[in-house]
Amino acid sequence: MMLVAPVQHIEAVDRAELNRLLVRWGHRMGPYQRPAYTFEAHHAMFERGEPVAVAAAGETVREVVGQTGIRRAACVELVRLCAARPGLCRPMLRLWREMLFPAIAAAHGRALAVSYQDEALHSGDLYRFDGWLLVGRGGGGGTDARTGRSGRRMKIWAWPRDVAAAALTPIPEAAE
Repeated sequence: MMLVAPVQHIEAVDRAELNRLLVRWGHRMGPYQRPAYTFEAHHAMFERGEPVAVAAAGETVREVVGQTGIRRAACVELVRLCAARPGLCRPMLRLWREMLFPAIAAAHGRALAVSYQDEALHSGDLYRFDGWLLVGRGGGGGTDARTGRSGRRMKIWAWPRDVAAAALTPIPEAAE
């Protein structure tokens, strides 16, 4: 009987390996350098034994996700998504959403996933085409109090759509 190695598989990787791959593939935000919060869960997708895509997940930096009302304790943030070549981010996102996120969420008592999309770097089509719900916007004004860098305009996406919609806190309209 002949055994054949899998063509594709996903496995957990540590932060050092995640960062090595993010740098090697030129991720625009660079390596994952957040402090260690309650949890982080990083995974790589392999093709014939070689890493070809990564997804990094953990807790949100802020207690509340933008102005959505979604609290840190309710969600997992997809912090980085990167691939060695075009076309592999989409399958990595789908596999993360369908296979990895449910296990991460269950292990940490979370109900939904969120991801911030920098409007200057990406169109958001990756999340939109994968069925994520656009739940808010953020940034864009002034200086980031944490880093001192100019603020960037962000879109905030969430999955699953029904749980995200139910978790949103309505923002009161400005008095006229």
